[in-house]
Parts: sequence; structure tokens; C-alpha cells
Amino acid sequence: MDGIIRVFIHGLDSSSQGTKGSYFRKKCPDMLIGDYRGTLNERMDKLSKELTDKNNLIIVGSSYGGLMATIFACLNESRVRRLILLAPAISFTDFSAYCKKTLQIPVIIYHGNQDVVVLPEPTREAAGLIFRDLDYRLVVDDHNLHVIFSKIDWDNLLEIRR
Repeated sequence: MDGIIRVFIHGLDSSSQGTKGSYFRKKCPDMLIGDYRGTLNERMDKLSKELTDKNNLIIVGSSYGGLMATIFACLNESRVRRLILLAPAISFTDFSAYCKKTLQIPVIIYHGNQDVVVLPEPTREAAGLIFRDLDYRLVVDDHNLHVIFSKIDWDNLLEIRR
């Protein structure tokens, strides 16, 4: 084991059994892939409990899961190695309650230019305020990133050594 703990957080209406969760389960069998239901606070409580005493985290968050990943990183920046956010719903929340300063960790965002669920421009603007080390990639795709998801270099982003 390389000491890195990889985590996937699904979106609002998805689950660990969704397309992305199933993909990661095969790609990275040791990845932590939970199910989150309820209010944002209930989801965050569960995530916080699951990640208690865990460090060196690479967190992938999809849509609402991207919001959760960002909140977690704001509250636990020293424990997070990298965030990979897929059409993250970060423009849906005021981060001043969570982030007292700009996050320094590396963050990559993939966002479809045809996303009508989480609009790309407000997301890009929010990301620019929250993250200092940001790689924002606007791609030709929809909210679910059907076209590019499986083409992303996951081995590199998740630091999987084969």
C-alpha cells in the first residue's frame, strides 16, 4: 500500500452503485466508496466519521459529492492530498462558514460545457475564490460527463502505481 487513501463521493441522487462508483470499484478496489443520504449536514457527519483518523486523502467528488469533498477539505486541509471534482455543486453554498482562507491543495475540476444541472460559469467563479492551486477543465460534455469520464487519466490523478 502506498499510504494514499482514495475516496469517492457520489452526487445528490446517485449512490455508491452508480456508474462512477461502479467504475471506481473496479479501477481501484481499495477506494472508499460510501452511500450518503439526507441533508448536507447528515451527509457530512457520515463522511467525517468514515474519514476519522485518515490522512493523505485523494478525494473524488461528483456534483453534490464535489460540494461535500470541498467542505471536507476546507475543514481538514492538512489531511487532503488532492481533490478531483466532477461538475461540483460548489456554487450552491456560501463557503465562508467552512473556509477561512484559500485552500492550497491541488484541485482539478472537470465540468461539461453543456451542464444544465450545475452551471459551469458560477462553478468556475466559486472555484477561483476557494482554491489557489486550481486546474479547471471545461470539456465538451454534459453534467454526468458521459463522454470524457472514462477517458480521464485516473491512474495519474489517483496516483495508482501499476
